[in-house]
Amino acid sequence: MAEPSNLRIVPLVDQRARSIPVGSLAADPRTSSAEQASLTDRLGRPLRDLRISVTDRCNFRCSYCMPKDVFDKDYQYLPQTALLNFEEITRLTRQFVAQGVQKIRLTGGEPLLRKNLEILVAQLAALRTPEGQPLDLTLTTNGSLLAKKAKALKDAGLQRVTVSLDGLDDAVFRRMNDVDFPVADVLRGIEAAQAVGLGPIKVNMVVKRGTNEQQILAMARHFKGTGIVLRFIEYMDVGATNGWRMDEVMPSAEVIRLLQTEWPMLPLEHAQRGETAQRWGYANAEGLHDPAAGEIGVISSVTQAFCSDCNRARLSTEGQLYLCLFASQGYDLRSLLRDGSPDEQLAAAIRKIWHQRSEQYSALRSALPPGSMSQGRRVEMSYIGG
Repeated sequence: MAEPSNLRIVPLVDQRARSIPVGSLAADPRTSSAEQASLTDRLGRPLRDLRISVTDRCNFRCSYCMPKDVFDKDYQYLPQTALLNFEEITRLTRQFVAQGVQKIRLTGGEPLLRKNLEILVAQLAALRTPEGQPLDLTLTTNGSLLAKKAKALKDAGLQRVTVSLDGLDDAVFRRMNDVDFPVADVLRGIEAAQAVGLGPIKVNMVVKRGTNEQQILAMARHFKGTGIVLRFIEYMDVGATNGWRMDEVMPSAEVIRLLQTEWPMLPLEHAQRGETAQRWGYANAEGLHDPAAGEIGVISSVTQAFCSDCNRARLSTEGQLYLCLFASQGYDLRSLLRDGSPDEQLAAAIRKIWHQRSEQYSALRSALPPGSMSQGRRVEMSYIGG
């Protein structure tokens, strides 16, 4: 079987990064089944998690992701013909699963804006790992359409949802989403998801100092004891449009200290390798974790990089494969889908790309003095999902 010669890199012009000629990515398409089962990158990280963006559109204009002054009424989104259709997404996903992927997360933009998304969910839910196991199939949403979509998604085979929610105070939330969307509608969506069994539900709060840090305790009070896992995310330097500054980052350690002023908390073990969140549990009177009270998580990609265990790849809505949330280049898999390449070539391309992966942006940034890494132009989070 021939090496996929028409695989091309899509550069996004980051002065830090060098373009990697595909021809220099040595890989043997005759990889044995044993080697495929142990597919790892240059740092020994397996491929386990695939995040699939199904749209580059969103109905919110959060300043840390799609600020209104950039994504305005004249912004040119991808044409419909450029997007992967559901059959193309499913075909590609099948090949990723054959290489070791066990978890699929649908993202956007806002994925629930993609028409008939439940059809794609049903197709993905039917896939099985080489061992015959179903995939862990989940979705990240801003919750604005979740009340309407929850039952159809669950019926189609979706297992869990993660909802982005940056505050409970309605004025704060409307200011952050910048489209005057009420927080009550997102809370109704979370309730609907919980009612149909899309769980355990996770709620993600991006903490931006000077904007919403006063919502941390209110969010914890609201979700404590509900079975919903609240996670606090450090404001990240993703893309080039959000005007990121280090002084707007509230370190996760500071978030934990704030929570501990109200509740005793203790660190919990990681549930699995590659987990991005550090888990903290509410403690009972004996100093042990109280499962009924639940837990929170902190995602510290700025202050405590977790690159060493990162097992995630990201597929954009137009079929570009990215190996890091902070990537400056993508690999074009859509051309292989649309030029008639057989599945064996798709599989060989995936192996070839992952074998040569060495990305560890957050770890490199953390090891250098503040401001010493170029912010350059990187792929936007709204394009490949969080």
